[in-house]
Amino acid sequence: MKAFLPLALPLLLLLFWMPPCIPQATGIRGDALEKSCLQQPLDCDDIYTLGYQMDGVYLIYPSGPSVPVPVFCDMTTEGGKWTVFQKRFNGSVSFFRGWNDYKLGFGRADGEYWLGLQNLHLLTLKQKYELRVDLEDFENNTAYAKYIDFSISPNAVSAEEDGYTLYVAGFEDGGAGDSLSYHSGQKFSTFDRDQDLFVQNCAALSSGAFWFRSCHFANLNGFYLGGSHLSYANGINWAQWKGFYYSLKRTEMKIRRA
Repeated sequence: MKAFLPLALPLLLLLFWMPPCIPQATGIRGDALEKSCLQQPLDCDDIYTLGYQMDGVYLIYPSGPSVPVPVFCDMTTEGGKWTVFQKRFNGSVSFFRGWNDYKLGFGRADGEYWLGLQNLHLLTLKQKYELRVDLEDFENNTAYAKYIDFSISPNAVSAEEDGYTLYVAGFEDGGAGDSLSYHSGQKFSTFDRDQDLFVQNCAALSSGAFWFRSCHFANLNGFYLGGSHLSYANGINWAQWKGFYYSLKRTEMKIRRA
């Protein structure tokens, strides 16, 4: 056995030197996804390429190999590979939150959640993405909107100082109409960080957080009001499809490499 020690020592040193890697845990699609420890996936496109092509929660690494981030991957819609960064379907998670929560993310990837503005910026800094917004009402009608170009503060030295500015272009209609182009070029606003163009705080007025202008045609992080509501524009609204007095049942905002 002693003859093998000199050969084993470099391997042991290498293992101690390598950055930590967390394989896909039990309950996360892909079981023990050892491949991800060697090629930390950036997004769901990488997960798909590794051979895991079922909808579910996986670990991605937008910030590097030592910071795994759980995310829901939509592997079936329109060919799959979608990294979902916003998901709502039952109102179980409050989206009326402050700046730090929206910057870092909140919720659970197996439920309602927001991936985080910093993660979104890092993803779109490294790859070119398209955006798909899937919507559903309480009458089981569905629609979507697509944008062939999506990025968050791509040219900023500091994305946070730049306000995590939204850029979308190339609208394709899936029945929902275009409620997002109005917001392109706008900084993200929360009730505790007002960066919109309106005289009042749009996030507070609309009970949400978004790339508000003066104020919105889309308010997908608004209150979960369960369909028609009397209050103006403070539900989960997509104005071009259901107007300002209807709060949607389900929304998903997701990106895929273009």
